[in-house]
Amino acid sequence: MKISELSKLTGVSIRSLRYYEQKQLIHPLRLENGYREFSQSDIEKVKTIQLFLELGMNTDEIYPVIKCDNFLFAKNNGCAHSAVKLYSEKLISVREQIQHFKKLNCI
Repeated sequence: MKISELSKLTGVSIRSLRYYEQKQLIHPLRLENGYREFSQSDIEKVKTIQLFLELGMNTDEIYPVIKCDNFLFAKNNGCAHSAVKLYSEKLISVREQIQHFKKLNCI
């Protein structure tokens, strides 16, 4: 599928999809005419990227997890460790933010 189709199916702008490619989060094939060709699996990958972004993560934080082939978290492949590390660091950050707001009497 072309980039415009992926954009429509995921609700993500073409500009964002190009950015994800630049950040190596997605890897479309290139046709002879230079057009990007995306696969069905890219739909789920883009939706997963969006989920991580909505959780407050950035593309550099997402990369170690999303780079894993088909999101397979097989034992000893490093992907599971990357995911746990990412989530743990984010949890610590969120807890620190909550404490900060509590000190300001916002909560």
